[in-house]
Order: sequence, then C-alpha cells, then structure tokens
Amino acid sequence: MPPPRRPRGTTIHDLASRLRRLPPSCGPVRLVGVDGHAGSGKSTFAGQLAAALDGAPVLHLDDIATHEELFAWTDRLLREVVAPLGRGEPAHYRPYNWHTRDFDPARTLPPAPVVLVEGVGAGRRALRPYLARLLWMELPHEASWTRGRERDGEAQREFWAGWVEAERLHFAEDPSRPFADLLIQQCPEGYEVLPGPVGTPGPDQDLTHSDGPSAMC
Repeated sequence: MPPPRRPRGTTIHDLASRLRRLPPSCGPVRLVGVDGHAGSGKSTFAGQLAAALDGAPVLHLDDIATHEELFAWTDRLLREVVAPLGRGEPAHYRPYNWHTRDFDPARTLPPAPVVLVEGVGAGRRALRPYLARLLWMELPHEASWTRGRERDGEAQREFWAGWVEAERLHFAEDPSRPFADLLIQQCPEGYEVLPGPVGTPGPDQDLTHSDGPSAMC
C-alpha cells in the first residue's frame, strides 16, 4: 500500500497568523514559549518566527539565567517581565553577561501582541499559566547537547559538563515537553510543526512549513 499522504506544506507565516489569532494570555500579550534542550535550535527558530510576526519581541532566557542561577530565575522573570506585561506595561530587565559575570544595562520588552520567550525552561510550570502556546523543539537531548558542544567549542567544555547535569535535573523535576501544544521538528529545509502531547490534531496544528511559499520537509 502507498504511504499515507502528508499534510500540505505551508509557510512559517501561517503559523505566525495562527498565533496572532489566539486570545491574549498575559494582559494584552500572547506569550509564546519556545522550549527544548540546549542546542536544539530554539534561538534560530524563534528568530525566524519573530520575523514572520513582523519583528515580534523575543526574550532569550540566556539573558535571565546566570552562572549561579542556571534555572533558579523564576521569581525574577515573573517580577521583571511577566507582571508588567500582564498590566500592559513595558517590561524592563537587565540581561546577564556570561563573559563579565555581571548584568548589562536594562533592556525594554514592549507589551506587543505576540512576545516570544525562548530558552530551556520556557515551558516551566510557573510560566505555563501565562503562555498562549508552548512550542517544543523536537530533538533528543543527546543530539541537542552534541550540537551545542560543537557550536561552543573547547572553551566551554567545563561549562557544558555542569550544564548537562543541571538540565537533566531541571527537566526531571519540571518537564516541559508533556505540556507542549506543538512540536517543532527541524528538517533539511524548514521545519515541521506537529501536534504536541496536549495539542488536538487538526488543520491548525498538523502542518509543515518552511521559509518558502510551498516548501515541504
């Protein structure tokens, strides 16, 4: 028998359109989390999605975490970012500088219609009530960590050793993937978007997309 037909391809702009139509989740903002293992491609995907959303703001959780608080930054994120966005006000936070081990001058995150929160832990339980959607980068942890190590080089070898253990512990205590609405799988060209563990299969979720007008994975 021939293999089942795959859903027709669409563009990343269609995913952006679906996100725009969601009801606000944090004051006037549709907060969208992009989670996954370190090295899984979250930043690249979030950047492309932000562009499709006409330059939607992106909060990188690498700017919130620190050497001393790889994952213990929940209170600071809720206080400095989520609370003001929930009031329809700009958020102000000081991004952490991983080279100087200190905080840089404050940045402003506007209460745009869609704001992306990208990084390991974006789908943690304390943040999920404020998310309009949770997206999970579907790449196994070993493959993700290998990509991350190759990207960062020998200079970050010691950091990665500590990070891997911290990430294992975090996801053991506070997993994100079981609560993802959509799974994002990188393909040779573009991405495939699939229903997540809590998603309902249907035309708004079971789709493929790429940067091209009709490219398929």
